[in-house]
Amino acid sequence: MLTSHKTLVSFFLLVWLVALSGCGDTTHAPEEKYVLVASNVKLPYWQEAGAGLLKAAAQLGVKAEVVGPDSYDPQAQAEEFRRALGQRMKPTGILVSAADPALMQPEINAAVAQGIPVITIDADSPSSQRMLFVGTDNIKAGMMGARVLAKELGGRGGVVVYTMPGQANLAERMDGYREVLAGYPQIKILEVVDIKGDARIAFDRTMQIVEKGSPNPDAFVCLEAIACPEVAEVLDRRKITGKVVVAMDTDERTLEWIQKGRITATIGQKPYTMAFVGLKLLDDLHHNKPANLTANFARDPFSPLATFVDTGAAMVNKDNVAEFLSAREAATSR
Repeated sequence: MLTSHKTLVSFFLLVWLVALSGCGDTTHAPEEKYVLVASNVKLPYWQEAGAGLLKAAAQLGVKAEVVGPDSYDPQAQAEEFRRALGQRMKPTGILVSAADPALMQPEINAAVAQGIPVITIDADSPSSQRMLFVGTDNIKAGMMGARVLAKELGGRGGVVVYTMPGQANLAERMDGYREVLAGYPQIKILEVVDIKGDARIAFDRTMQIVEKGSPNPDAFVCLEAIACPEVAEVLDRRKITGKVVVAMDTDERTLEWIQKGRITATIGQKPYTMAFVGLKLLDDLHHNKPANLTANFARDPFSPLATFVDTGAAMVNKDNVAEFLSAREAATSR
């Protein structure tokens, strides 16, 4: 009986090994190259993403690079995407954060039409033929920020919000804030500031608000990365205390202002993870390419692909900022 059991186990092990050997060619050729098209390569956020991209590339033994404009410029990003696609040695796969989803749609579709899989990370282009989206559940991120806001305000107060209309991820964060704040009728959004991707607009408008006292907010909320350090700068210069400031992302200035007590908390996304996971998914798509890259995987109940990979978000405040900095140093220095 024992011998029979061992024979059965050996048989199933052999079947499993045969099946595994037929799961696609995972040998990496020298010309395999993956490209991440970012929306503002100078931001520390995208430098973290670049570290994740290169870490995954090193593990797989493939080439990878980050390209994109040096400032928030959706048109320049589209041009960088076209430039990457137009190289003599075309990318094996492309990751892109769509600063303007509509603008990026035809560019993404053009790459897919050439047999190059595209995955969106950080900011999606859901109407395009991208394979899937890897990033933050932005509604949940907005809800996370709103709960901190409501707690710090004690359930009442006026709020100024900084955003950039037209970006789907920011709109979803706003939806998350509104969903939670619907349960706090004494918290009012006094103004929504469009910073147009320019930190100076955030600084200047905040200065106007505190100098004129109109509106007179109790809190400032930023749905993107660059506004809240400017808000903190203004509050510090004017020696204004007692304001709640809820930021987004974990650039150096944001973390410094948390340490100084000017920013209450920030919602930290995981760009390192987005790029790391995104490249590995692209590599798998290259070696195990679906029969049709333009298939509607979201509607297919037997799809080989997830529609959305949630990389999560974490709250960073004065209590855990030192721990966060240590973890980031460890991850990006390897």
